[in-house]
Amino acid sequence: MIRIALTGCGEHSRSSHAAPLARYAAQHPGELELVAACDLNNDRATEFCQSFGFARPYTDLDEMLDIEKVDACVCVMPMEQIVQMGIKLLERRIPCVIEKPLGTSIAEAERLSMAASETETPHMVSVNRRFMPYLNQVRSWMNEVGPPRYAKAVQVRHSRNEPDFIWSTGIHVIDALRYMVGDIESFEVNVQTSDTNSAVWYVISFQFKSGARGHVEILPTAGMVEESYEFLGERFRARVTAGTGTQRSLQSWHDDQLVAEARTDEDEPEDLRNGSYQEVEQFVRALQRGTRPRPEIKDVLPSARICFAIADSVRKNA
Repeated sequence: MIRIALTGCGEHSRSSHAAPLARYAAQHPGELELVAACDLNNDRATEFCQSFGFARPYTDLDEMLDIEKVDACVCVMPMEQIVQMGIKLLERRIPCVIEKPLGTSIAEAERLSMAASETETPHMVSVNRRFMPYLNQVRSWMNEVGPPRYAKAVQVRHSRNEPDFIWSTGIHVIDALRYMVGDIESFEVNVQTSDTNSAVWYVISFQFKSGARGHVEILPTAGMVEESYEFLGERFRARVTAGTGTQRSLQSWHDDQLVAEARTDEDEPEDLRNGSYQEVEQFVRALQRGTRPRPEIKDVLPSARICFAIADSVRKNA
């Protein structure tokens, strides 16, 4: 029985972590015990426990960890607290899930990475695109038909004007392309600004170490929520759309024939569609087997470095 706790009971924690943890516990009796949830707001922690089946609420992380003697902890903190709380868990040798981004600066991300390296504590960075079923279906298919020569991702959002968007949210699509195609050798950035004080829009060109080329378009204020990914190689093309609700689809072509097509059932729970549940599965199974969960900080850190470098280049050219 894996005894797991969670700290940070906000909205993202509810949908992306607590819901899939509760689903896993219900579907695998005797494997996972949700022992405690912690939040500075006691009422919120109490309601959170009642909603998702955690046994006891806490308002102090150290107290929870001292009393409960957990096997693992999911840490879902505001961005400015990610590094502090992540290092606390790593130094206490408690296997953990740490939310992205890896800090609010590249210096913070490197400090978190150093703590992970020094402690060697098993951990996972929560980047759910690596676990999205449609993307992994395409990844497996490309292992059979051949490597991609070109990849493209478009991230569209509505009214996301925060200046940190490129490294706090844009990291998702950049990390997804690295996961699908491989490490990035170099990149160039073009930005579009507006006189209306709207967010910066980004068009980024990538050269992958494999020789493939790629483009990412990050458009935070384009009036809807959607992500799309395309991969093209010799004699094949695959396209995945990942939006809100039922806007998730997969199409694959080979030798001018449509060989795979799928669309998400509107009744399928969100955590099963977006990879959050599969992320929980990977983490729990790694704990059960005594193996290291993936991805680790070292796997995601190159994505963070690229995003912070893009943000720096925009500031310097402003």
